[in-house]
Amino acid sequence: MIKEIITKSLFALCLLCLAGTAQAGKYKSFKVSVYARAYEVDKMKDLQWLDSTWTIISRQVDVDKIYLETHRDLLIVDDATLEQAKKYFHDRGIETAGGITYTIDESNSFETFCYSNPQHRKKVQEIAEHTAKHFDEFLLDDFFFTSCKSEDEIRAKGDLSWTEYRLKLMTEAGRDLVLKPAKKINPDVKVIIKYPNWYDHFQGLGFNLEEGPQLFDGIWTGTETRDPAGAQHLQNYLSYNIIRYFDNLRPGYNGGGWVDAGGLNMSMDRYAEQLHLTMLAKAPEIMLFAYHQLIGVKLSPSQRAPWQGQGTSFNFDEVMAPITLPDGSRAQPTTMARIAGVTLKQTDRLVEQLGNPVGIQSYKPFHSPGDDFLQNYLGMIGLPMDMRPAFPDDQQVVLLTAQAAGAPDILTNIKRQLLDGREVVITSGLLKAIPDKIAEIAELRCTDLKALVNDFGRHGKSGRDLLIPQVLYYTNDSWEVVSAGRPLTGGVSGYPIVLRAPYASGNLYVLTVPDDMGNLYDYPAGALNEIRRIMSKDLDAYIEGPSKVSLFLYDNRTLVVENFNDEPVDINIIMDEGVPGITSLEDGGVLQPRPVKAATHRRGTQDAKHAFRVTLMPHSYKAFKY
Repeated sequence: MIKEIITKSLFALCLLCLAGTAQAGKYKSFKVSVYARAYEVDKMKDLQWLDSTWTIISRQVDVDKIYLETHRDLLIVDDATLEQAKKYFHDRGIETAGGITYTIDESNSFETFCYSNPQHRKKVQEIAEHTAKHFDEFLLDDFFFTSCKSEDEIRAKGDLSWTEYRLKLMTEAGRDLVLKPAKKINPDVKVIIKYPNWYDHFQGLGFNLEEGPQLFDGIWTGTETRDPAGAQHLQNYLSYNIIRYFDNLRPGYNGGGWVDAGGLNMSMDRYAEQLHLTMLAKAPEIMLFAYHQLIGVKLSPSQRAPWQGQGTSFNFDEVMAPITLPDGSRAQPTTMARIAGVTLKQTDRLVEQLGNPVGIQSYKPFHSPGDDFLQNYLGMIGLPMDMRPAFPDDQQVVLLTAQAAGAPDILTNIKRQLLDGREVVITSGLLKAIPDKIAEIAELRCTDLKALVNDFGRHGKSGRDLLIPQVLYYTNDSWEVVSAGRPLTGGVSGYPIVLRAPYASGNLYVLTVPDDMGNLYDYPAGALNEIRRIMSKDLDAYIEGPSKVSLFLYDNRTLVVENFNDEPVDINIIMDEGVPGITSLEDGGVLQPRPVKAATHRRGTQDAKHAFRVTLMPHSYKAFKY
């Protein structure tokens, strides 16, 4: 037991120190790794193929480490090939680790193993033992879950829900079929689980974020957001937000973020953006998935975004320019590896100046559905998110979405926060989920009634009609801070977008979330500014301006603002009056403030602020210290 504790403590220390140890490598702030699927590792038995393909990658991006997969889709790479590949990379100063993808047929809707099937269980264990023979560290790719609904699984499930059954099954499988057998073969092996990007749905397929991070020796994070219009509706901000959430599950054990080629159909900028956002979250390592994409996805002028040529952060022409090799010769870039090479070098120069990320703390209990992935939409309207698995007890403002509905102590926590003179922001989804509990604080309702709105009065107008839930309240017991109608000015009815309900010396706010969360981006800037002001009381700064602009804050008085719009935008960074100026982390220029007249609200006059005017090019960022 003592040895186990010491070993895990040392592993955690290693993860915490990765950014520092990376200084001895090719980057100052992080490591860069490549994942090679079993299909490509199997080809590495041919040294000529290995050398020619590695030359394509290594000429375009500096790599510190490679993960060599031993199994995928029932293809198991043989011992001799694994050892030959390891030697090849060690001889070139590249670290190696193993990888496993537990799929039977990835092309068949990601067909997974059936973990109550004795033959499948035996195969899973054999693969873990085979991998532990060759590596002191290996990683389980996305698919250590189960979607199997065979007759065996149906019988084994019994009266449990699929979520209850699969959480129990996969936790046991991880412990008894992977970890114990691997460590019996190789007592020094570290087994890491990589969790994908669909975290709000994990529990339904057996990914256990409550026990998994404690069970395995470490975790990795899928930060692939690809095309947000795809089936998963992954918002750009998730590439940052999910790293921060997983960091909070077990601090010090999150090894890094993982990005693939998805989204290149939107332009080169989309791939670069995912890499950049992953590293803004201060991940100690970035994984480039995968070897076959880095050699096979070709660069093309058709990938040039329409907004290029305006001085954007990602420079298409720089990526396409010839590369100067160590021997002084020149080579033409050929594949997406070049995008990673340019983006990560540029981001490395920024990330080394940033402290630890901070944000608006949002309580997400384990295995909790509701308001799925909402925090990523909120991040896209300029609210820095910091999702946590425990209710925060030291914040002026706590955000609660419908995910918090099932927490047994939720009402106690809300009351304590308000009685301490602090504030809670709940979504209309949470109000609808637990109206009787919220009624202990204020008698509010969110029924099935809807309202079609486009006019936010003094806060502006939306560019389209928005369908919102009607939040109902008792007059003079609660107060509308932001309202909307169709129209509101000179209209018939208005409905709360932000509602304030006083309780003791605190305030409960209700944030109305439209039926389509993406319609948050259609809220006018004036309404968004008020939402940001209310929710940012624990932060040094908030922004004013349109949606699809994100704010990233750090504890060493640095910040980044990033524009995800296809056109330039002007924003204000709002800070305390005592901040005399903000300095660019990129060119050292200093922005001078302009005073903002102290605003008067129902609760009295707010402190005077300074505003710093910033213009952001499309899909570009600026960073400052203050």
